Formats: sequence, C-alpha cells, structure tokens
Amino acid sequence: MVKERVTVIDIARAAGVSKSTVSLVLQGSSLVNEATRAKVNAAIRDLGYVYNRGAANLRQSKSKIIGIVVNDLTNSFFAELAVGVDAVVQSAGFVQFLANTGEKIERQREVVASMREHGVSGLIVSPARGTEAADLAPLVESGIPVVLVVRDIPGAEVSSLTSDNHAGAMAAVRHLIERGHQRIAFLGGFPDTAVFEARMRGYRDALIEAGLPVSEALIIGSAPSRAGGVTAVEQAMMLADRPTAALCFNDAVAFGVCDGLRARRLEPGADFAVIGFDDVIEAKTAVPALTTVSVDPQGMGQRAAELLLKQIKAGKAEPEAIVGSVRLVVRQSCGAAVERKREVLA
Repeated sequence: MVKERVTVIDIARAAGVSKSTVSLVLQGSSLVNEATRAKVNAAIRDLGYVYNRGAANLRQSKSKIIGIVVNDLTNSFFAELAVGVDAVVQSAGFVQFLANTGEKIERQREVVASMREHGVSGLIVSPARGTEAADLAPLVESGIPVVLVVRDIPGAEVSSLTSDNHAGAMAAVRHLIERGHQRIAFLGGFPDTAVFEARMRGYRDALIEAGLPVSEALIIGSAPSRAGGVTAVEQAMMLADRPTAALCFNDAVAFGVCDGLRARRLEPGADFAVIGFDDVIEAKTAVPALTTVSVDPQGMGQRAAELLLKQIKAGKAEPEAIVGSVRLVVRQSCGAAVERKREVLA
C-alpha cells in the first residue's frame, strides 16, 4: 500500500500553525520565533516530511505577479490605490494579488511569505503599524523589489513613495485660520505612526506661525476610521472650550466627524468646519462635499507600480525615496462662519 505524501498543510495542522509559518521555517526565515520553529521542526520529524528544495525553487521563480499588501482595506483610500496599481501592471502584462493585514504584523508576515511562495516579481506594501526594517530584510536579501507606500520605514533599504503630509496639514490649518478659526482641533489617527507625526507637525507649525497656542486638549487620536472620527469629535465636544473647526487625520475620520456633529444637531460646513486628508472619491459626493488635502490615491498607486516595474525590468532593486506633492481641495465642509458657530456652541 502506497503511503500518502506528507504535505505542508499536514505539518501546519500537526504543529498548530499556519501554512505560511511552516513555509517560513522551511525557508530558514528569521521571522519565526524559536519556540514556533522548534514546534514545526518536531512535526516535520514526526511526520517524516522531506523538503523538495528543487520544487520549491521552481515555485519561487519569478512570475508575472505583483503583490499588494495593505494595512487597512476597509479604508477606501487603499481600494483606490489598488485600482491605480492595477491600471499600470495590467498594461504591462502583470496581474496583482491583493492582501489585507488589518494592522497585524504576524498576518503581514504570513501574506508576504505566501506571495513569495507564488513567485511574485515584486511587492507594493503599506506596512502594518510596528513594522521594522528587520521585517523587510529577508525580501531585501532575496532581491525581490519592494516599494513602500503611505508609510516609510527608516533603514529598510527599499523604495518608498509617500506624501508631503507636513505641507498638506499646514495648508489645511492655514486655510481654517484665514477663515477666522482659532480653536482648531486635530482629530483621529494612531499617534505611533510616521504619517500621524508628520501631519501633526504641520498642524502645530501652522498654529505657531499664526501666533496661536497649541492646545494638547484639542489633539485627539483615534482609530483612523469613520467610527474613530465619531469617537474623536464626541470627545472634542465635551471640552469646556470647544473647537470651532478640525483637521482630520484622513477622510474616513472626517466622514465620522460629520456623523458625530449631526448626532449633536450641528451641521458640518454651517456650524463647524471640517477638513479631511486623502481626497477619496466619496469626498466630492459627500453632503456637504468634503474639503480635503488631496494626495491622489489612484495616482499614488500608478506611481508605485511604475517604480516597481522599473526595478523589475532593471533586474535589481535600487532604493528610491519619493515624496509626492499634495494640494488643498476646498469644498463646502469648511465653510462655517465663526460667529454662527459660537452662537450654536455656547
């Protein structure tokens, strides 16, 4: 009777880990901790698995596949970015694999390992929170071209494409100040990310430039989501000296801020000024239409894809750091008059 061949799935089941984790162990990756490695190796011995390195090398040979790994696919910004990537790679004869990490480092490791197994030619990654240069080192060592988007990682030795977050935040706050606002909040976002830090610096610098105080009470972090925006504006409205306007971390937060204002019978753009960041498609059609700092999500995806394809064609990954320009798109959500607001909020 012929014994059935032991598979990676059998090992994963026996060790109580994912298939991708087993693959990382077989590849000798440093991303797996020693306890997990020992557990997987024990299962390999017990099941009598033999690693066919020749077959593995064949699987890992370069294909016409581009991997896209994003940290939050529930944010429409990343869907638009993926559309931009697809428009470029498809015309070049490539297809894209899209994966969402949900801001989880372990999930990011698994999907990257899985994409490597499928022989991706290159990766476009918006890293999960807490990602370090060491997490990308195996990709660098293997020579797989990588382009980081939205979030950069110091020392990663891979290409990056980010936006001028500092300049965008300054432009937004300057606009609010020009409209007469002095109590301006910064709402939403995780404070432990480089994007938050850059936008926060722009917010602070614009206030300081205008001779206005920077109130820590008006800086309210939250999940960078619609629900996070509701939470942030609720907290802001509980202050004794409430803000009259807000720069939001992104458009998703801004939409949530508008929801939260309406729950208090305040109308965005009439009773309270709101500015977002990103300029997703819904910003134009929102009611009121959202004033926002445009980073052009689809354009960013296109530029990231072009940069990656250039490196794939060259056969080597020469790191480039590109910072894209931004612009303030003024619509109706920032049109509140300060006099009217003071009347409502008093």
